[in-house]
Amino acid sequence: MDRRTFIKATGLAGAVGLAGCTGGPSGDGGTETTGSSGEGGESETQQTTGASEPEAHVGVVYATGGLGDGSFNDQAQQGIQQAADEYGVAYNEAQPDEVSQFQNFQQQFASSTNPNYDLVACIGYLQADSLSQTAQSYPDQEFMIVDSTVDADNVASYVFKEHQGSFLAGQMAGLLTTQEFSAGDGQTNPDQKTVGFVGGVEGGLIAKFEAGFKAGVKNADDSVEVQSTYVGSFNDPSAGKEAALSMYNSGADIVYHAAGNTGTGVFQAAKEQGAFAIGVDRDQSLTKPSFAGVILGSMVKRVDTAVYNAVESVVNGEFEGGSTVTLGLEQDGVALVYGDSLGSEIPSDVKDSVSSVREEIISGSISVPTDPSEV
Repeated sequence: MDRRTFIKATGLAGAVGLAGCTGGPSGDGGTETTGSSGEGGESETQQTTGASEPEAHVGVVYATGGLGDGSFNDQAQQGIQQAADEYGVAYNEAQPDEVSQFQNFQQQFASSTNPNYDLVACIGYLQADSLSQTAQSYPDQEFMIVDSTVDADNVASYVFKEHQGSFLAGQMAGLLTTQEFSAGDGQTNPDQKTVGFVGGVEGGLIAKFEAGFKAGVKNADDSVEVQSTYVGSFNDPSAGKEAALSMYNSGADIVYHAAGNTGTGVFQAAKEQGAFAIGVDRDQSLTKPSFAGVILGSMVKRVDTAVYNAVESVVNGEFEGGSTVTLGLEQDGVALVYGDSLGSEIPSDVKDSVSSVREEIISGSISVPTDPSEV
């Protein structure tokens, strides 16, 4: 059984009060988790370092969509788990259902005295507005945020060059859609030369995914059509499926998503239609193995690295509030990884082309747009 006690919107008040104690009531409160796992559904406070107290206490406020998305939130959790395993850090997790809950969760972690949280990690750009207010109200609390920049002396911001990694995904898709390619559960339709992009919530961040993808497709073959749509949610697989089905039925044979758990529906549609998809944030051929036969690859974003590095800086007394760290291809912050099942089937000339444009982006020979209107 899972060692973590997941904290829902209704349970954080109890969770914060109980943090650091074993045996918190499941579903109503919670216990802090460290690097060692116990049996049963509740977590232990045993330290991997052997110390009587954790090296640090961290509160994590996830993006809407929650854990189990096989994508963004799960990648962030991997970072905090790594920090727990390596440094004996104790952490508590909150899973908001709505954007309106972000500020309450941030404040409850910041105001807690048992334990006193050394760092509050805010996962996702939609938390930026709330964090701007929370950081001002709690100037002595250290925060980090992923995917946005908050201008405050007590906030470390981590952002990514998603457009660069998405360009590689577009390069692959643009080449494959012009070829007769069959592998796993899918095949291309070179007579159509059409691909698609499904975004979650429309805004500047996800637009970077779309812009990079479109630019990559056009770099591969300017005649390829790119369909784009946004469903307005990161946690609506049925809407993702409907959007992708519309694209597949209109001739698309590869659809790239940047939509969190909504992207699960894209994979469902691809499998039903005998087409392909491209995942995001993690290698989704591994996190969504039932769809590995249609996932050509994934544009991974090392959210885990950002979370881990922030926690490490706190443990080492090197936290830099007011800083912004940008992670792109050159820093291995983003990358295109090929699917576990289909990667070996992708033609070598396609892979060579992707590798080539990667180096051109890093060198500056290719400038990748961040706005779809620039493509």
